[in-house]
Amino acid sequence: MKTTRFLALVLAILFVLPLAAACGKSGQKTTLYVLNWGEYLDPDLIKEFEDQNPDIKINYTTTTSNEEMYTICATEGSKIDLLVPSDYMIERLIAEDLLAELDLSNIPNFEYVKQAASTCTFDPESKYSIPYLMGTLGIVYNTKLVDDPVDSWDILWDEKYAGKIMMYDSIRDSIAIALCKLGYDLNTADPEQLREAGELLKQQKSLVLAYGTDNIKYDMIGGNVALGVDYSGSATEAILENSDLAYVVPKEGSNIWVDSMVVLKSSQHKEAAERFINFLCDPEITARNSEYVGYTTPNSKAEEYVDPELLAADSYHISEDVIARCKYYKDLDADTLALWNSVWMEVKTATK
Repeated sequence: MKTTRFLALVLAILFVLPLAAACGKSGQKTTLYVLNWGEYLDPDLIKEFEDQNPDIKINYTTTTSNEEMYTICATEGSKIDLLVPSDYMIERLIAEDLLAELDLSNIPNFEYVKQAASTCTFDPESKYSIPYLMGTLGIVYNTKLVDDPVDSWDILWDEKYAGKIMMYDSIRDSIAIALCKLGYDLNTADPEQLREAGELLKQQKSLVLAYGTDNIKYDMIGGNVALGVDYSGSATEAILENSDLAYVVPKEGSNIWVDSMVVLKSSQHKEAAERFINFLCDPEITARNSEYVGYTTPNSKAEEYVDPELLAADSYHISEDVIARCKYYKDLDADTLALWNSVWMEVKTATK
């Protein structure tokens, strides 16, 4: 009887030990705090990663702007480990020494995004960031409601479409559109150019139904809006839902961007974060995620797994001529940012 109990005890210990090892010496899972954009990660992938890495639990939250993301992460005591900011915000985070240098030996799948990473002027050596998804800013339009050629930002100021235009509720994007329409650099620090851009946006307000974000996609799908400013991935989702919709990057140029995964220097779970980054860089995982969110993958092998219908969409495929006329946003210094904020405040508070 004692022998039987002893064997049962040994078996129980042998069963429990691997579980304890998987959860760390403390017996607790590592909680990895991830901050991302809304509707920007297939939720099934979180569970899949946790199943493959039973010692890690993902705490996932979302935000609506780079500026809000910065505020959250720059706050003392922030628990965020991994986040997915855009290019100009990564430039700021690097300058302020808020990011950890990555150990690429923990991210072997980096090889599939290495080429795209080398074009990222904010971190060409990928010391701090790994490309996640990329896209452009452009115009989604309803071919049933718009009977003019859509190839210029000018159409967003056409009175014919008054009350059927939606602009993006973002300081960088909306002011950049006005700057491009005027033929100026979308990263300008010139006060007079910014003043002109602000005046142009104020003149447009009477034509604009609303400034929005994620809701623009749903309004376009519903067929009640003629023209909407949106990001290419959101446009792709809308087009797949409503075949009357199309997308264009205007001839005057626009923003091209790469959102990348970074780890805060304050993170206590860098190795776990690097494991999650590596998981998301797996070509098949990247392809599934890209299909879910509709944004272009910078992963050189992932396109082999992406739905051909998605690959063929103008809003998904970024052609060389589009790349040639687009620019990355750059981080603005404090004085320039103050100018931009002042212009934006005037636009938002102006009456129609």
